[in-house]
Amino acid sequence: MNLALRKSDFIQRGRFITFEGGEGSGKTTQSKKLFAKLDEAGIDVMWTREPGGSYGAEEIRSLLVKGESERWAPSTEALLMFAARDDHWRTWIEPALEAGTWVICDRFADSSYAYQGYGKGVSLDLLKALYQNTVGATQPDRTYLFDVPVDVGLARAHMRMSADQAKEDRFEGLGSPFHERVRAGFKSLANAEPARFYMLDATQSIESLEAQVWQDVQCLISAAIAHG
Repeated sequence: MNLALRKSDFIQRGRFITFEGGEGSGKTTQSKKLFAKLDEAGIDVMWTREPGGSYGAEEIRSLLVKGESERWAPSTEALLMFAARDDHWRTWIEPALEAGTWVICDRFADSSYAYQGYGKGVSLDLLKALYQNTVGATQPDRTYLFDVPVDVGLARAHMRMSADQAKEDRFEGLGSPFHERVRAGFKSLANAEPARFYMLDATQSIESLEAQVWQDVQCLISAAIAHG
């Protein structure tokens, strides 16, 4: 397909693409690779992350990803996640989408359902109510779920953290049973919404995963141009 695009090709709302997965799944690497490809293709695109992304949400992020693993009660943790998401959505994501910018987000609400819901037992109904009161009815246009065995993912994550002075390792310390529940939760979410989720085997090479994501995104680009 012709990727010599103009910003005027996208006169409608931007597309919202999220990357999900457990620890060490490689989703951050792939989200940044997609950002670079879309930018090279001439699409107005923004990369962001959760928890965090906006100025206020980044302050809350440090409370969530640092410190002792049992620092917060599950319900408190969920409320902090959605407090950060509320600021992120209102000040960064929603305005960008309205302006026609494509938004790539490394984690979004599916992580809250998987980690705080399936992983820690917070009511999914409560989490969905919090979503309705922060984001509303909008859902990502596509969610790429990078599935990796827990032992493989945690080994990757520990290797990464050993070289990271910031030590954002609070969730890594929760143990394999927790992360198995998170993995199962992500799969349940994907099975419930097959039209939105695209699940990938994250044990594949970086190059193979990048190619699969890009092939699918080209379909989103074609659809956006057709409806522009």
